[in-house]
Amino acid sequence: MTNRWQKVGLGLLVGVPTVFALAGWGGWQWWSQVTMPVAASEPANASPTSASPLRIEVPQGATVREIGEILRQAGLIRSVSAWELWARIQGWQNRPGSFQAGTYELSPRQSMEAIANKIWEGEVVLSSFTIPEGWTIRQMAEYFEAEGLFSAAEFVQATERIPRDRYPWLPPNLPKLEGFLFPDTYKFAGSLTPEAARDQMLDRFEQVALPLYQQNRTKTPYTLLEWVTLASIVEKESVVDQERPVIAAVFARRLREGMPLGADPTVEYGLGIRQTVDQPLTYAQVQTPNPYNTYINPGLPPTPIASPGLASLQESLNPPNTEFLYFMARYDGTHIFSRTLAEHEAAKDAVDRSLRNQSQKPSSSS
Repeated sequence: MTNRWQKVGLGLLVGVPTVFALAGWGGWQWWSQVTMPVAASEPANASPTSASPLRIEVPQGATVREIGEILRQAGLIRSVSAWELWARIQGWQNRPGSFQAGTYELSPRQSMEAIANKIWEGEVVLSSFTIPEGWTIRQMAEYFEAEGLFSAAEFVQATERIPRDRYPWLPPNLPKLEGFLFPDTYKFAGSLTPEAARDQMLDRFEQVALPLYQQNRTKTPYTLLEWVTLASIVEKESVVDQERPVIAAVFARRLREGMPLGADPTVEYGLGIRQTVDQPLTYAQVQTPNPYNTYINPGLPPTPIASPGLASLQESLNPPNTEFLYFMARYDGTHIFSRTLAEHEAAKDAVDRSLRNQSQKPSSSS
């Protein structure tokens, strides 16, 4: 049975030519003006910015008329009544689905049909955020706050609420999600909440990292938590990609032989500081008791210290054997690897001499 909207639409379709015939040129001019793209009727000398894309926000549950009013106020259509009339003629009310809420980028050069299709299909504007490898939760929180998405405190709190109901593979008794928020670029529509950002990163870990561990479970000596923790230390120590496998192998050998890892990044993480060439870790800091101090505590720290990328996760899963037990940073991203403590001390002296010589050089004028 033909419903009311179909009858109305059919009547309108029949009636439009009649109106034009009765009204003559004036009727056709009115109809073409309200249905053609707004920019199409602009004078040739109009400002180029007049047809620039515009952003609008369609709220949840907005009616056809409410959407028309939003479009009119933005300068995308001329008449709300014409928008409603056109929507009825086109039979939008009878189509499966509905107009979608969200943020849209639309141009005055688009026809009403193009605008309607975009909102119907939900082609919303996507924003993005990027988390680099090796970032801590604190760095992520500061980034989100700087981007104006939400406060740093809100994100930290979200990462301390472990959503184990949706991610049952997360290690038990995990105090926070450090290390399990996978570094990558993520897209989102509309506004972003701390929980949504957290879950996007957990989803990506589940998709990319977790299968890698599950496929190699019988080949690795590490639990999931140990693996991610080791990979986070490798991530923080590795600047040059070629050195990543060797660094992972050194730490794995130290763990096998019961030696302290002696990793500076763990001390920095525990103390909440970051050393530089001008302000390296002091002896007192290295000797400060802390669960994350791998100079005085054997084995791995209690949790990861950052978010490792895929390369560090891969290299840490089942590191190869190595002849090296030590490495010394040159402070240019590379390291000197040593087999014995004597070699390591010699490497340390060489780096110290190089730094002293550089500090004594006269500064070049610009």
